[in-house]
Amino acid sequence: MLKRLTVILATVAALTAAQTASAQAMPQPVPHVELTKMMGRWYEVARLPNITQRGCQAGTSDWTRNGEGFSVVQACHKGAPDGPLSEWKAKARVADPVSNAKFRMSFFGGLISQEYWVLDQRSDEGWLILSTHDGKYLWLMSQKPTLPTAFRTEALARIKQLGFDVGRLEFPAPVRG
Repeated sequence: MLKRLTVILATVAALTAAQTASAQAMPQPVPHVELTKMMGRWYEVARLPNITQRGCQAGTSDWTRNGEGFSVVQACHKGAPDGPLSEWKAKARVADPVSNAKFRMSFFGGLISQEYWVLDQRSDEGWLILSTHDGKYLWLMSQKPTLPTAFRTEALARIKQLGFDVGRLEFPAPVRG
């Protein structure tokens, strides 16, 4: 009986240690986001692959203040920058009012809900790194249709520093205009 209890306790301790290590491995959000800096149009520069955006080019996210949260319209063109338009509408609310760096977004009338974290934000350079809370998905977003080369290089280095595989990133065609 004592041997069995020892094995159970050792297993629980190992699982707890693994969960703690996994949580520590995920980059944490920035200490603070000024919410006014989130508003407006953001252009997708790079992303980790995801099913929803397969074939998407010229991606944008429009953030509009809406009461206690935001209305977010994400759009892209399928296949090419001038291809058919696809849109996803979401509602976003701040999930951590101390930092304003975590957002809970709901899609399809609340059917799907996901937490997103701002992992880095360079307001002076016009870019940010946004990820799902588990690090499965990631986006490099810019406030201009194209990100100057020096800023893009800096942002990609930061993504790598955060522990993401930049070799997996997709670079969709930018918005024309």
